[in-house]
Amino acid sequence: MDDELRDEERRIRRLRFIVDFALNFIRVNDITHEEALSIFEGVKRHALKLFPDKEEAFEIIYAPRFRRLLNEKYKRS
Repeated sequence: MDDELRDEERRIRRLRFIVDFALNFIRVNDITHEEALSIFEGVKRHALKLFPDKEEAFEIIYAPRFRRLLNEKYKRS
């Protein structure tokens, strides 16, 4: 496996960990909707640092998970 592929896999694992950690943090802590949105925005910024020009992929893959949790936790539609 070449170094470029290995680096990409490392960044993917890191992003998955960050997303899972953030989702769990929002789920289990008593935080406001605004604080949860701020966490989501922070995760998105970090994702775009790891994967520049991949905002569309983030919106397709990860954003729906956050939206679903926020809607469920804060009873919004």
